[in-house]
Amino acid sequence: MEDLQSLEQEILGQINSANDIETLEEIRVSALGKKGRVSLMMRELGKMTPEEKKEFGPKLNMLKNGLNDSISGRRDILEDEILNQRLQSEKLDITLPAVPAEPGSIHPISQVVDEVTEIFTEMGFSVAEGPEIEEDLYNFTALNIPAEHPARQMHDTFYLPEDEEGNRKVLRTHTSPVQIRTMMSGKPPFRIIAPGRTYRCDSDATHTPMFHQVEALVVDKDINMGHLKWCIEEFCRKFFEVDNVKTRFRPSYFPFTEPSAEMDIGCAFMGDEIRIGEGDDWLEILGCGMVNPRVLENVGLDPNEYQGFAFGMGLDRIAMLKWGIPDLRDFFAADLRWLKHYGFAALDIPALSTQGVK
Repeated sequence: MEDLQSLEQEILGQINSANDIETLEEIRVSALGKKGRVSLMMRELGKMTPEEKKEFGPKLNMLKNGLNDSISGRRDILEDEILNQRLQSEKLDITLPAVPAEPGSIHPISQVVDEVTEIFTEMGFSVAEGPEIEEDLYNFTALNIPAEHPARQMHDTFYLPEDEEGNRKVLRTHTSPVQIRTMMSGKPPFRIIAPGRTYRCDSDATHTPMFHQVEALVVDKDINMGHLKWCIEEFCRKFFEVDNVKTRFRPSYFPFTEPSAEMDIGCAFMGDEIRIGEGDDWLEILGCGMVNPRVLENVGLDPNEYQGFAFGMGLDRIAMLKWGIPDLRDFFAADLRWLKHYGFAALDIPALSTQGVK
């Protein structure tokens, strides 16, 4: 067997003279790799007598461990030298301009919520919220929606599994349950808006399974359709930034309002563009009406003493109208290119209250 002391001195000399990591790795492989000199000597132990194993086994292990320690120490030295060289050559000039960071932007829906909230709070409304997973009472029954109404069917509504009592909650189909919860938890007068996410089984260019609504409710004594008409027209004038808004109310039917109406706004269709406040065309934007007396009775109010009005509109829809967005589904596509095109910088949009709208 090769003289272990001479072999150790030879390999240690090679390790100490290695000037780079690659050379050091070659030395390690030649000495301790599968076919390395020390590894081959370790294999020879199997051919030795028990006495020879007792003599050479510990020595070979000491040699192997010592070489591993030496290689590891030399590697640390070489890595420190490489780091020091990089620190000397890769200096940072702190006087240079900073790399411009790409700013984020506000999603059009968030912008609409902010604008709508500002307009209605100027009129004296407060913002109310409620759960998105709703009970049948608040989403349907208290709103005078009968059990056989199509809106209750599974092709229109997302139902959750039955609970232990056999009841099934729903993903709210509108934000009207917030109005019911508000009326049940307090006393008139009420003047609230309820913006939020809603859910229905529908999907095309103008419908998505999840969308956003804002609904308004006013309940007090001596409330009439004139108050409703002024409130909606004032909102449209401020939101669409048009001084002369043409509107018309068409009779309609909603279980929770009586009388009920759909409101159209005057516009002009010019190719793919819709111009609000111009032309002789009409576009429906919301439904409205006086609160049905049955709804008032369902929440414990006397319809002979209190009256109210309510209306609701899709936030996604009015965003599409205001900024010319052609497809509702793009709102939820998570496409950064779309958001860069339609998004809003936080400080670029002035407050509507400072625009001087009469």
